Parts: sequence; structure tokens; C-alpha cells
Amino acid sequence: MGSDVTNFSHLVSAIKSVHENLAAQAGRAVNISLTLRNWLIGAYIAEYELHGADCAAYGDRLFTELAEHLGKLGVSNCNRRQLYRYLRFYRVYPEIVGTLSPQLREVLPYALPPRSSAEDEKVRTPSAQLGVPVEKLIHNLSYSHIELLVDLNDDVKRAFYEIECIRGNWSVRELKRQIASLYYERSGLSKDKKKLAELAHSAAMQNEPKLAVRDPYVFEFLGLKPSEVMSESSLEDQLLDKLQEFLLELGHGFCFEARQKRILIGDTYGFVDLVFYHRILKCHVLVELKVDAFSHEYIGQLNTYLSWYRRNVMTDADNPPVGILLCTQKDQTLVEYALAGMDNNLFVSRYQLELPTREEMQRFLEEKVREIEG
Repeated sequence: MGSDVTNFSHLVSAIKSVHENLAAQAGRAVNISLTLRNWLIGAYIAEYELHGADCAAYGDRLFTELAEHLGKLGVSNCNRRQLYRYLRFYRVYPEIVGTLSPQLREVLPYALPPRSSAEDEKVRTPSAQLGVPVEKLIHNLSYSHIELLVDLNDDVKRAFYEIECIRGNWSVRELKRQIASLYYERSGLSKDKKKLAELAHSAAMQNEPKLAVRDPYVFEFLGLKPSEVMSESSLEDQLLDKLQEFLLELGHGFCFEARQKRILIGDTYGFVDLVFYHRILKCHVLVELKVDAFSHEYIGQLNTYLSWYRRNVMTDADNPPVGILLCTQKDQTLVEYALAGMDNNLFVSRYQLELPTREEMQRFLEEKVREIEG
């Protein structure tokens, strides 16, 4: 029986329901495809290592050479480190082969012999025997979830987090937080495990299916640009548009480089709101905008980005990168310049001359917030 659309409010409700349901289905379908893609990449690498006619010629250079060739072909997320992770993913969850469609089975790098159900049970990994069925795993968790699980070396611990993550519908950030807080170890020591589980799940950040495409792996897989999916709010998006124009219009040497610049620090992705290169100061200028009151965490985040740029992007001819943090909550504005590493007095004086003043930035931000909020 179809939804009741005999009055306007029911019509609105029905359309909203259809939109949310199909958006969630689309998000799950994309995540499943990405997960299977990465597993199949691992399968190909494993098979090549075992039977590749020329694999000895590459040796330890295999992953470096493979990453370089795939990068030239535009295959996303296939750097050397990721290729290692795909191989580990394949080895940790070999039973995923049983979830492949007939079409995907045809592209496997090896033939699948017919197995009995008893033989299938024998090849299941310890975590698969202890944890959730693999079909449920790939249908309920994104690849970003699975990557965190693959990093766990203990099969029992991995199975524990599989179950808890699906049971609590945890976001990727929440799964990472629970692992870091030693939830598994605390559960083993706790005398009241049920109470501990209730506390853990009551405060947990849950996953929102409609935001699934914001996963950095997913948007690269779909060929989307970070700026299309990563803005924190419509207000921030509009302010970034105007801020970008404002800094370029100052004419003090700003050269625009990137927006929502994605950087990988360890196993964590960060996104710098705006990146400029200042041709007079000979340094990168990183701008972070927070539609919120100032927090020390924001300074820590910006300093992390600056340190990464100093180590990975800065050349011998460059001065250390500069960070500008803008925080606003209605009429409250705080502008902080992170001057980490700039101990050259001449450079600091030139910095103060060439970059917009604190007062300019504050006036600009307050004015634009008023405009956008009407």
C-alpha cells in the first residue's frame, strides 16, 4: 500500500521519506562498491606476489612501482601505503570472496573451486568466526570503518569492535575514539560489562547514512572534489567564497592554490580551508575558518597543518608557512595568527606589512556574517 498523499503535509512527508531512504541506499551501494574494489585490489596484489612471472624483478619495489603507474593512470587512493593496506585487508578478510556477485567473481585473479558449506567454514578467519557475518560487515560499515578494524592485530579485539560498531551504528570518528579509549580492554576488566556498554553507546556519535559520501575515500572514488562535499555548513561555505575573494583583492601578493586542501598526516586526513602562496613573503598562507567560538583545539589543528606543510611542502627557498585562524559566532570574532617558526625579525616585520591586519580581518568577517544572515 502506497503512502497517504491526500493532503499537503502528507505529500511533504512522503517525499522526504523517499528522499532519505533512497539517499541512504545510494550511500550504502557506493560504500559497498568501494570496499569490494579495495578488497579486489588486494587480491590481485596477493596473486601477483604468489604467481607473477616477473615479480622477482620488482622485489621490494613492487608497491612503489605499482603506485607510480596507477597514479599516472588516475586510479585514486593507490599510493604505496594504501596498496599495502589493501593487501592486508584481503588477507584479514578472505571470506569476502563469498559475497562477490557472479560478475565480480569473473574478474577474480584466480579460479574459485567449488566448496561445500563445511569447507567454507574452515577457511573463515578467527575474527569472522567470532564477529559478525561478513555480508553484514560490508553492508553496514564503510571502508573507512573497515580500515580501522584491519589495523587491529588481535582477532578477538577486531571481532569485538565489529559487533559494537554495528550495534551502536558508530561513525568512523566514534570507532576511532572508542579504540583509542581502550574500550575493549576496559570491557575485559570491567565487573559490570553491560553497564559499561550502555555508557559507551549512550555517548557515542552515530553514523548518518545521508553523509556517507563525505568519506574522503568515497568522494575520490566517485571523482568528486573535496570542496563539493567537505564544507562544514552553508554559512561557512559562503564565507569561504567571500574570504577567498577578499584576500585575492588585497593585491598584496596572494596567489590562490587550493580550497579544502586534503593532506594525509599519519593515518588521518585533514582539510585546510584555503591555501595561498604569498609571492612577496615567499611562504604558504593557510587559512582556517570556524563558524564557532574560539577553541584551543583549533589552534592545535592549524599548527598541525603548518608543521605538515613545513616538513612536506616548504622548499629551501621558502619561509615557514603562516597560519590564519578565523573564529566567529554571530558578533564574536577572534583572529589569531600562528607565527610558529618565524623567528626572523625582518620576515616578521614584512609579514605584518604584507598581510591584512587583525582589524581588517575582524571587520570583514563581521560584515559578511551580517550580510549572509540577513
